[in-house]
Parts: sequence; structure tokens; C-alpha cells
Amino acid sequence: MTQAGPGWLVVGLGNPGPGYAGNRHNAGQLTLDLLAERVGGRFKAHRGRAEVVETRLGGRRVVLAKPRSYMNESGGPVNALRDYYKVPIEHLVVVHDDLDLPYGVLRLKQGGGDGGHNGLRSISRALSRPDYLRVRFGIGRPPGRMDPAAYVLRDFSGTERKDLPWCLDRVADAVEALIVDGLDSAQNTYHAVTGREPSG
Repeated sequence: MTQAGPGWLVVGLGNPGPGYAGNRHNAGQLTLDLLAERVGGRFKAHRGRAEVVETRLGGRRVVLAKPRSYMNESGGPVNALRDYYKVPIEHLVVVHDDLDLPYGVLRLKQGGGDGGHNGLRSISRALSRPDYLRVRFGIGRPPGRMDPAAYVLRDFSGTERKDLPWCLDRVADAVEALIVDGLDSAQNTYHAVTGREPSG
């Protein structure tokens, strides 16, 4: 895949290991697991401190990647993968959880700040630029006075888990639409409020 011109790199953020697998902070990696399942791919270790699946989505060459670093060190693996696969910044898609969106709400954007997200901060620093594509999955704000850092490292609640498969399906669909149809078209489709999506 490194020889045939620019493909796409889709990165799902999270923390490694089974203890973190169901955390809200791992929504990005859960999405990547679903995308890999859809194409029948298995993640394999890559020398860039990540696990990857090389595949195609909608006829486009795509590398699905899950960094094996902790969230706040995501930038190193992402930058190494982008260099290795020679992916232009406009073909880098980062899928991540977002505290500032209600649970299940989905937003796509290019560039912007990190919103306090340690994974995005690390990636923007490593790339020396923030203008990569983001697919943001809302996890809502923590209840009461709970520390946001503790909230993101907890598993989805029982109520949230009921809708989680549907939500992740929608995030995975949005990633494919972003790659195949472009940002504007994907935004028009997935920013629309649906009957299942929480209001807010």
C-alpha cells in the first residue's frame, strides 16, 4: 500500500489493554473495531506502535489504525503511520470521543482546537498542524461534580450501552461517507438530527 499514491489513514483513539476497552474514552477504537469487522480484517502489529488493517472502503485504499500508546501519547504513532504510508494531512481521519457533545451526537469537522482532549492535543503537536479531519462521537458531560478525567475512563452506562451498537454503526458509516463522498456531503447527512439521537 505504500507504493500506489496517497490513500487514507483512519485512526481510532483510545487506551490500550482490556481494562480500558469499554471506556467512553475508547469510542474511537470501538469504531475502528467495527470498521475492521465490516471488511473482515484483523488488526496486526505495526512497527509504528500501532495495530493496523490495510483494506479498502468504497474503493479507496484505507489503513485502519489503533495506536498502542496511551491516549496522551497518540501523536507519535499517528505521525509515524502517516509518514510510513505517505498519507497527506487531508486524508487523515481521527475518530474520538467528545465531552462537549450529548451522548450519541455525531459531528465531523476539519481542523480546530483540541477541546481539552489529550489525544488530539498530542496529535496536533506531533504533526505541527491541526488541520486533519475529525469524527467526533458525543459522550456527554459527567454528572454532578465528577471529574471529567474519571468520567471518560469509566465504561458506558447500562442505558448508553443499549444504544451503543446503533451509535457506533452510525459513526462507522460517517467515516466511510467522509472518505467516499467528502466532508461537506458527510456533514449534510450526519449532522441532521434523527429520532434516535439525543436532543441538544
